[in-house]
Amino acid sequence: GLATAVAAASRGHHVVLFERRSELGGQFNYARKIPGKEEFNETLRYFRVMLEKHAVDVRLNTAATLDTLAEFDEVVIATGVTPRELALPGADHASVLSYAEAIEHPERVGQRVAVIGAGGIGFDVSELLADQGHPEMDVAAWCDEWGVDLAVGDRGGLKPPMPPASPRDIIMLQRKSSKPGKNLGKTSGWVHRASLKQRGVKTLTGCEYLKIDDAGLHIRRNGEEQVLAVDTVVVCAGQESVRELIAPLSQAGACFHVIGGADEAAELDAKRAIDQGTRLAASL
Repeated sequence: GLATAVAAASRGHHVVLFERRSELGGQFNYARKIPGKEEFNETLRYFRVMLEKHAVDVRLNTAATLDTLAEFDEVVIATGVTPRELALPGADHASVLSYAEAIEHPERVGQRVAVIGAGGIGFDVSELLADQGHPEMDVAAWCDEWGVDLAVGDRGGLKPPMPPASPRDIIMLQRKSSKPGKNLGKTSGWVHRASLKQRGVKTLTGCEYLKIDDAGLHIRRNGEEQVLAVDTVVVCAGQESVRELIAPLSQAGACFHVIGGADEAAELDAKRAIDQGTRLAASL
């Protein structure tokens, strides 16, 4: 949505950007809070500057409706995604949080945590919850963790790594029996796996989720049932497109386009969404 608005406005279109929340950014606002992904703050800063430069009419705390969209020649639906909910008994238990809730309110996450889902989001959430809360881009802490000696006192500038202990006991689970994080980036996936391993995060594969109750998360694995006595269950089991405007716009015969997570939630990434939005703006 941000990319489309900036690109369209830079080409001379009058653009109004509706955002139902109090801040712009969508999924970027979750990503930028993950340790090691602080650069997304700069991405959002760039878009805020460009929106102002090209005089985009930004309307925060405003949900777009069929009536408010009726005056426009073109409508771009970039409403993104929402966390997929679990379909099992106890999914509404007080101990259950979506990944969005866990990222926005880590203080609500208990000491013993089960993270359902070992994809990119599961790894991100686990890294956040296993982090000690160092200031952003703490170079000294990073060097201590990975054994880098900037003073080069030892050969190769290396020293014994001192990974920090996790403030929580975390277990990351997935239904598949394949390697957790199989689809993580080829050049960075090993870093995420190593970081979580250093912090003592455990992984369980081949899990069947049975129910959630006061005792914890009930699973079946290798034909045996067991209960994980956890305080919090964080659901990182994928995303679903937010498409509530599409049906009414279609019925009204409006001219609209669907992009980003609203178009396809699976394997959503910023590069794909920005590319799609920019190309659409160039075609209007």
